[in-house]
Amino acid sequence: MLARPVLLYDGNCAFCRRWIERVRRWDRRNQIELLPAAERHSHPGLPTLSDAELDAAMHLVLPDGRVYSGGRAVPHLLRRLPGGGIPRLVFYIPGVPLVTSLGYNWVARRRHRFGCADGACGIAAR
Repeated sequence: MLARPVLLYDGNCAFCRRWIERVRRWDRRNQIELLPAAERHSHPGLPTLSDAELDAAMHLVLPDGRVYSGGRAVPHLLRRLPGGGIPRLVFYIPGVPLVTSLGYNWVARRRHRFGCADGACGIAAR
């Protein structure tokens, strides 16, 4: 069982690390553990997620075992951040969750183009 939510992300991706740093600064109460996906095996209580699943999207793992991936994780992440409840209200508008997921997936597939200029992260842009 987890003591607090864990956000798994691509620690090899410069774009992802920049966004995680924003979350780290926003999470002043340290409510969410931010963990590079490659380190997941050293953390007890996390569900088994394949490398392919972890490469495709971030995953927010809640203490009760629920897992939210990609754009579906955003409102659950906002809920746990100071002041995030107000922006989270937009997810009650019909269509917003779908558009968020589609947008997230589009960016996630191209993230190495956005953050790895000149191969800075060692991963070829796809």
